[in-house]
Amino acid sequence: MAGIKEIRTKIKSVQNTRKITKAMEMVAASKMRKAQERMRAGRPYALKVRNIAAHLMQANPEYKHPYLYEAVELKSAGVVVVTTDKGLCGGLNTNIMRLVLSHLTQFKAQGVDVQFTAFGNKGLGVLSRVGANVVTQEVGLGDKPELDRLIGAIKVQLDDFAQGKINAVYLATTRFVNTMRQEPVFFRLLPLPSKLNDPNAAFDQSGDDELSQSQSQNGWDYIYEPDAKTVIDELLQRYVEGVVFQAVAESMASEQSARMVAMKAASDNAKKVIGDLQLVYNKTRQAAITKEISEIVGGAAAV
Repeated sequence: MAGIKEIRTKIKSVQNTRKITKAMEMVAASKMRKAQERMRAGRPYALKVRNIAAHLMQANPEYKHPYLYEAVELKSAGVVVVTTDKGLCGGLNTNIMRLVLSHLTQFKAQGVDVQFTAFGNKGLGVLSRVGANVVTQEVGLGDKPELDRLIGAIKVQLDDFAQGKINAVYLATTRFVNTMRQEPVFFRLLPLPSKLNDPNAAFDQSGDDELSQSQSQNGWDYIYEPDAKTVIDELLQRYVEGVVFQAVAESMASEQSARMVAMKAASDNAKKVIGDLQLVYNKTRQAAITKEISEIVGGAAAV
């Protein structure tokens, strides 16, 4: 059995750890509220622009943007992976990277070349370790996503798609469901989704049923002012910006929620460990006292 001094040292160490996890829990809870507000504020826009883009895919405009062309055969693809810069957020990064690596295995089995864009240190580290082709990266995003940095990082993927070097662009991120639940999602960003209820094309599926009811069975047709090229170019640029920004915002909200839950669990476990060590300490101390008393009594009886 460990000595009294060793047990006291362990108790002090666990107490110090609990102070850190408790502080991190409170910081995460404070950041989580702002991140969730930012994420919820952007959802209606991202959902609406995706709705219009899906309708445009069914229309027959006189101008055909490169983002509207769907390849007959998938030979190469780009994947944008959104993870966190810091750890201590439970299985958040593990879940999204497991999903990404699973799709990477499927792509390789089909002979599809894959190139990656990494947002966040954790995803970049995993992709580097597996030897993936990372063409661009952006780390240190902070607590608030900046659209200029995001678009700058994925511009290589967008240009390659427009030039035909890759046939599709996918986005992998974590969808925020609630404080206790976050889901990893992997869906197609480009070419545009042809239907709203396609799980591979949906980012936020909460409103898909309602949106799909508004789809016309006969397709969609629009009148463009001033001209189709100007309107469609601007719309598809906003589509990419809106979906990518929302993906990062969802990931940040999920990160703070997962970190708060993980740090609360760590604090509760530390409290339990301290209680168990305190019980062992008291038993050891009482055993030492009893032994000393027995030795004194034994010595007095011998005299």
